Amino acid sequence: MDRSVKEWSERGAFAGFDWAYDHHDVVIEDQHGKIVDDFRFEETAEGWKLLKERLARHPDVAVAIETSSGAVVERLLDAGYAVYPVNPKAAKRYRERKVPSGTKTDHIDAWTLADALRLDGHGWRQLKPEHPLTLELRLLCRDEITLIEQRTALICQLRTALHEYYPTALQAFDDWTSPGSWAFVERFPTPQALVTAGKRNWEKFLHALKLYHSEGLYAKRLELFASADQGAASPAISNAKSLLAVTLAIQLRVLQKQLDQYRAMIAKLFAQHPDHDLFGSLPGVGEKLGPRLLAELGDDRGRFDSAEALQCYAGTAPISYQSGQIHRTRFRRACQKTLRFSVHLWANLSRAACPWAEAYYRKKRKEGKTHACALRCLGQRWLKILWKMWQTGTRYDPELHQRNQVSHGSWVIALLPTASE
Repeated sequence: MDRSVKEWSERGAFAGFDWAYDHHDVVIEDQHGKIVDDFRFEETAEGWKLLKERLARHPDVAVAIETSSGAVVERLLDAGYAVYPVNPKAAKRYRERKVPSGTKTDHIDAWTLADALRLDGHGWRQLKPEHPLTLELRLLCRDEITLIEQRTALICQLRTALHEYYPTALQAFDDWTSPGSWAFVERFPTPQALVTAGKRNWEKFLHALKLYHSEGLYAKRLELFASADQGAASPAISNAKSLLAVTLAIQLRVLQKQLDQYRAMIAKLFAQHPDHDLFGSLPGVGEKLGPRLLAELGDDRGRFDSAEALQCYAGTAPISYQSGQIHRTRFRRACQKTLRFSVHLWANLSRAACPWAEAYYRKKRKEGKTHACALRCLGQRWLKILWKMWQTGTRYDPELHQRNQVSHGSWVIALLPTASE
């Protein structure tokens, strides 16, 4: 018998942990599948104390839970328990196997997790506590992305409001992620207010925000400002929508200030991380994607035993379906979404930094692949490189990579332009 299987069979207790917002259900089985404990506790300090007291009765207990991150997982890891995450889809299948009628309760969920852990847990990967620096960096990066999405939503709302009563603002400013465009709405909330302010105030505003560098654009804006009230919406619409536009502009200004704080904190933690130089050497990652890639991979080198495992986790590897003479592949949806988006952006930006990456992308486009599919193929190739770098702790060296491509006879080398071309 395999040593790991033997050690698993000697484990005395298996706990299924069904977590919720305000309470959690726990079912504990022994090695024969008999329920030896079953309880619910509240999400309070007293509740967690109760959990520790009940689990202390079962030495060497392993815990299965339907998530791999979050406050509950961190508390279990901090308490020293062996935690095994279960994919929600797998958890649903386990429940259907145990209760084919379709009945679902918190108790049943906890029980099926405990039984699945007892029967199949020897093949699962145990979660390991993250280094505090990596964990903080990951949370900051994910929260930053959420805030950027909120900023995008606010900008869309602002543009929609301006379209209804203030087309001049949309014509004068193209980049609505810029604080200067938000300040314009706050300073001149309606077309009538803009015209009344006069040319001198327009020039002061543009100079204060350093929006005068392009003479052609500067003159165009002044011309648009002068005729802003021509064909404007009625006073009723302008008064109502201008209040909404100013509100959104203020929210954007405040949100951007917080995003700047996030960016400063992320840059600080990234610079302190031992893998900073490794991820910082990747072509095209810049100041944002480097920390995100590092945070999602973590610092546990045993987490991905092969490049293929990392590619599946990031969603660049396709799903295969084979039955008889039917063999198909399709887009992988079950993956870590933040890592997928980061790899997509990184692959696109790497094209400008690496000639081979651009050549590879162009080859895939000529094969008829879409832009997104070609970037996914390029990301698949980059992740193979990144996994090797991550395992060996070495920085990206473009010259070494090119020598390896030549020595391995890579077909990508033939796509690169020669010095004579």
